[in-house]
Amino acid sequence: MAHGEVLGFEEYVRTRQEALLRSARRLVPDPIDAQDLLQTALARTYGRWDGIADKSLADAYLRRVMINTRTEWWRARKLEEVPTEQLPDARVEDGTDQRADRALLMDVLKVLAPKQRSVVVLRHWEQMSTEETAAALGMSAGTVKSTLHRALARLRQELESRDLDARSLERGMSCGTDELREADEVSRIHGVRHDRSDDERGQERWAA
Repeated sequence: MAHGEVLGFEEYVRTRQEALLRSARRLVPDPIDAQDLLQTALARTYGRWDGIADKSLADAYLRRVMINTRTEWWRARKLEEVPTEQLPDARVEDGTDQRADRALLMDVLKVLAPKQRSVVVLRHWEQMSTEETAAALGMSAGTVKSTLHRALARLRQELESRDLDARSLERGMSCGTDELREADEVSRIHGVRHDRSDDERGQERWAA
């Protein structure tokens, strides 16, 4: 890699490291695993840095590398689910209620399959569009929408099973209220489904 590209990569890491680490913490709540995830993703991205023609897409590219790496870890049984006390810290400016809502959201996210969790994190925490999420995860926009729809319906069912108000979920996310209402409407029409999706069955196989 040319010297100028090396300097550009170093500057990118210097300016974006904190934001990327927050993204890693949302994908892998344990802080040590999150650091490992980010460093692994940065090492993999370094060798391909000069191939990223539009550097404004570097964040999306690196998030995809982190997601792929995390999936590899799960499949290799390297990464296990973490206990509730290791949830990511809330932002300082968040109020007490919002911190509690975010902690609740991180807890209920554990019921989702890895692909569903990745879509929810990128769409609602990272504020990425459907198209950006699709590019980051290597799937079509339609798959992102259908995966998100199933994930939100599953989260609402989990809240209902805990006798919790779904507004806590809406507050814990940065957006998605309309999608949550749509998922709620589907749940009312079709009833709570007890059959498991292929993603959920796959998650159980990884955890076995």
